[in-house]
Amino acid sequence: MKKISSGKTKKIHFIAVCGSGMGALACMLKDMGFEITGSDAKIYPPMSDFLQSKKVIINNGFKREHLSHLPDLVVIGNAVSRDNPEVLTVKEMGLDFCSMPEALNRFAAFDKKAVVVTGTHGKTTTSSLMAWVLYTAWADPSFMIGGIVKDFSANYRLGSGEHIVIEGDEYDTAFFDKGPKFFHYLPHIAILTGIEFDHADIFRDIDHVKSVFKKFVSNINKSSSLIAYDKSDNIDEILSAAACRVLRYGLKKESFWRIDNICIEPPYTIFEIYRGGDFFLKVKTRLKGEYNLLNALSVVAVADELKILPKKIKQGLETFSGILRRQDIVGKKNGITVMDDFAHHPTAVYETLRGIKPFVENGRLIAVFEPRTNSSMRNVFQNVYPRSFEFADVVCIRTPKFIDKIPENERFSSKKLVSDLLDAGCDAHYFKDTDSIINFLKKIAVKGDLILVMSNGGFDNIHIRLLDVL
Repeated sequence: MKKISSGKTKKIHFIAVCGSGMGALACMLKDMGFEITGSDAKIYPPMSDFLQSKKVIINNGFKREHLSHLPDLVVIGNAVSRDNPEVLTVKEMGLDFCSMPEALNRFAAFDKKAVVVTGTHGKTTTSSLMAWVLYTAWADPSFMIGGIVKDFSANYRLGSGEHIVIEGDEYDTAFFDKGPKFFHYLPHIAILTGIEFDHADIFRDIDHVKSVFKKFVSNINKSSSLIAYDKSDNIDEILSAAACRVLRYGLKKESFWRIDNICIEPPYTIFEIYRGGDFFLKVKTRLKGEYNLLNALSVVAVADELKILPKKIKQGLETFSGILRRQDIVGKKNGITVMDDFAHHPTAVYETLRGIKPFVENGRLIAVFEPRTNSSMRNVFQNVYPRSFEFADVVCIRTPKFIDKIPENERFSSKKLVSDLLDAGCDAHYFKDTDSIINFLKKIAVKGDLILVMSNGGFDNIHIRLLDVL
């Protein structure tokens, strides 16, 4: 195998093309005029539909013949192992290869000022809102984001403006580069939403997580800026490494950017923003939950740094439509709402439920959770998850579908979680499969209920199947 060369590139093949970042980059390069092919073993909506709408050829599975057209470059996703059949073929043929962030830098970000959004939670929502605020301010941004932004019907964009918004992931880059993806980006401005332990398959503990964020912060140029959340001890610990300008945002009165006077008037949340102690804006948003208001606040801070007028910032915040799979209403049937969300980390589950609860005015909030990530299928959060469902009226927990991939002594127990929830007085139920959940909800859901489905995967298309039977 050989790394990416400086030769002319025309044909590019993506191994694991259906990942959110890989799919976005594949479509971006397709729009730039490259010939794009890809392959994946896990092909499901919305990314599969999006790639097909862009006429990106998707091959099912990983096979030698998928490289028979001899691409000039192969982009290898971080979910791919070194013994993947197509990786072995790349090695045998001596084809040029690189990682996703390397390709993004080479072809799309090299001449742009990067707004890089990092943190354990909220990256996709924050990046999407950032891109929309820039767009509504006529800044014509480019972006690459890990979710499909409803206002653009895409998770990427090629703009003529000077800025590119990038969702900076701390997950490892590729099997040949175990450092985080965000090490590859040089921020003009960066956002840091928070630091918690996650990705138990690659990080040993919270200190390991903090070490990579500390390195990211230390690499930010002195002339750049970092917008950092104010209520995180882990962020406090790493900021000593920052040589750049740092502005804190959040709820603390001493922070340069803060929100106050939050008022919920369904379907809107109304709140005030203060800058340096002075009133800056009063806005309304369809985003739900305090954590999303904080995401919005970080975007306001960046927009102000980029000299966007307050009235334009306000317009962007108030017209933002959201992201697929983030508080995404899939449909309503007989007065029952089915909502999809990507939440899987205990904090994300807790904050999502807490944020949505005030908007369920005439029924119950029914939480349906599928532990599916490498962290949530491990017992590292076993004793933390019970608190996460505090704001749910009914809880449905599925046994992890791919639990056999986790060493037996490290496995998460859905049964134990349900038992702990029952002990805490929660109306909780355990299910072995998705069909059982659908049958249960068909019986118990009534008009006014909101069913919130939380998973980072397709969850056996439970959302549409629920709407069919309710």
